[in-house]
Amino acid sequence: MKLEKLSLGVYPTPLYKLENISAKYGRGIWVKRDDLCGVALGGNKVRKLEYLLAQARAQGYDTVFTTGGAQSNHAMLTAACAARLGMDCVLLLKKRGVTERRGNLVLDDIYGAQVRFVDTDSYDDIYAEMDRLGAELEKAGHKAFHIPVGGSTPLGALGYADCVREMAEQLPDHGAQVGHIVSATGSGGTTAGLLLGARWYLPHAQVTGMGVDDDPFEDIVPVLADGAAELLGVSADRAPGDFRMVYNVGAGYAVPNPEDTPYIRELARMEGILLDPVYTGKAWSGMLKLLKEGGFAGRGDIVFVHTGGAAALFAMDLA
Repeated sequence: MKLEKLSLGVYPTPLYKLENISAKYGRGIWVKRDDLCGVALGGNKVRKLEYLLAQARAQGYDTVFTTGGAQSNHAMLTAACAARLGMDCVLLLKKRGVTERRGNLVLDDIYGAQVRFVDTDSYDDIYAEMDRLGAELEKAGHKAFHIPVGGSTPLGALGYADCVREMAEQLPDHGAQVGHIVSATGSGGTTAGLLLGARWYLPHAQVTGMGVDDDPFEDIVPVLADGAAELLGVSADRAPGDFRMVYNVGAGYAVPNPEDTPYIRELARMEGILLDPVYTGKAWSGMLKLLKEGGFAGRGDIVFVHTGGAAALFAMDLA
């Protein structure tokens, strides 16, 4: 099945070996720099939005609604992409975490998004508010497209199947034998796309999701991957051991972990790469802790997918 897709990012994003980190940890560790995708400060959501916003445009929507935490990278990138496409953007964000005009909230404003905070812990409450506001807009002659948190739908997950294809095309130039693909898992769609893409393009690689929230992603991710395969009308067959979830939530979702800070600083000082303290920082530190424990035995080198989020460094203090 052919699906509509926009061209929003600058691809392929770089893939290279972290020579200093690899030497320190005694293992080939690579990074896929989706933080350098060419939109705003970069991040994984752009690949998803290429599919989701293509659907919105094809169906005549002029306004985009989405949600996330107060410092949501997904929300910021949705605002950036909507502005580029001439669409209005309304962000209904949880009134949790850093709600002052710092970090991504500054960028939301620059991109012209309308930001509304909802004082709730439940996304169900936010989706109900989306429905209410969307009905108001429709009465005024507009048409609002709703994107769930993180853009994590089967359609959005296809963006990360594309990412694995891209990696598979880049790897022969480097002579790397990749056995593991690792990413942060905050809503499930990126990891689902990586899982689906690995089935097709890197079938010997195991996908590890590093959970930064305590949702049951071991169940959520395969369902999203299967749904994405169904959209394409292809097989979703899986091999034993091709996917696992490991969690590094710490004090809570979107709350920095002091024990992760040394790993964030180490990568910055050894490789010049910035991680945010609540998504990529937790995923990176969780990956290295697992490596120290022998959790990546065999299977070749490790690729860490950098999913962006650096603006959070300007909103939150590292412990």
